[in-house]
Amino acid sequence: MLRAETTDSSCAFRGTCRAAMCYRAIVPRPTPRRLLPGLSAADGFMRHPFDQTHGVRTSGLIAGRHLKTGQSNDRHATAYYGVAPSVFHRLIQRWRRTGPIAPIDDFSFVDLGAGMGRAVLLAAEMHFRRVIGVEFHPTLAQIARRNLRLWRSAGRTQAPTRIYCRDAVEFPIPDGPTLLFLFNPFGGPVLRRLLKRIGREFANRPNELDLLYVNNEQEGELECARGFRRLFLGQIARSRADAIADHSILGNQPDGEYASSNYEDCSIWRWTGR
Repeated sequence: MLRAETTDSSCAFRGTCRAAMCYRAIVPRPTPRRLLPGLSAADGFMRHPFDQTHGVRTSGLIAGRHLKTGQSNDRHATAYYGVAPSVFHRLIQRWRRTGPIAPIDDFSFVDLGAGMGRAVLLAAEMHFRRVIGVEFHPTLAQIARRNLRLWRSAGRTQAPTRIYCRDAVEFPIPDGPTLLFLFNPFGGPVLRRLLKRIGREFANRPNELDLLYVNNEQEGELECARGFRRLFLGQIARSRADAIADHSILGNQPDGEYASSNYEDCSIWRWTGR
């Protein structure tokens, strides 16, 4: 009796398994999500040591023509590439020596054109009042939010930090002292609109806004803008490790459209209102 029951149930189990196998065989597999151009091995993608060390995803080079969103400012997008951590830290150190209006823990850090959020993650380790990343491309903003969750899980955030998927020119700048970070995110027309808006909103707030500009291709726009004073203009060197990594990553691009040097041309500006 026991053996018979076991045999019956075993047959029934095999029948169930066969049915399940048949069911699985006819269920269509989900279509793989297509990566943005520049983020696949075929495009020469390589991970930066920063990502390998921390388990995040901020690597890759995406040309501006591949960052279309249907918004009016699409044609002014430059490209996505994560800032070298050593350049970021050295520029922050230089800014702190310029005599900001308040201590760092009174400043809001705002990265306009945050991409996958590497600069946001680095800033979140510092004691800013808050850290904000603003990115107009939904896919990049989604990746940045995922990176931020990992950063929080690892206990690396020292300040309240958020990522917004918004147009940088329209994003409301926080009250109080603010440090804007730009890694050459857009062309001259967009930067002009941003500077005019800052002039209106900070008309009665002298010295409350500082701006860090990395790979400052549109430096002329700031030079022509009234109310800004330049505190620094020069080259910020990459560390040896970052220089090797960036040379390798950009040298691996199939079309060779972009190149890397051992430094970034940078500037630091302060809104004085005069």
